[in-house]
Amino acid sequence: MDWHKFLEETDARIGAFHSKAPETMKGFATMGRAAKRNGVLDEKTKEFVALGIAIASRCDSCIGYHVRSLVRLGCTRPELIEVLEVASYMGAGPSITYGAKALEAFDQFSAPKPDGTPE
Repeated sequence: MDWHKFLEETDARIGAFHSKAPETMKGFATMGRAAKRNGVLDEKTKEFVALGIAIASRCDSCIGYHVRSLVRLGCTRPELIEVLEVASYMGAGPSITYGAKALEAFDQFSAPKPDGTPE
């Protein structure tokens, strides 16, 4: 799967929904900002939790969004693999297959752009 293209297409679908339900989307965005603000747990830790839930709920777009955020927050591949191990332990076989998708997304989002600049 091309995770960049997948999230671009997902963004377009969400944009179409946003145009029809702006108040719902505004509320969702507000909730997301509040949930991810730094507090006792930092944003990166909260994104790890969100990724685990995304894997458990088998949400491809959620995996993409949270992995992309983790790359932005400086997540390393070894950190991601440890989170995927816990998600696999808690969710067994299905979580292993979705964890593998998360690892693939990480590799794509953390690779340099074709022009050599970071993502």
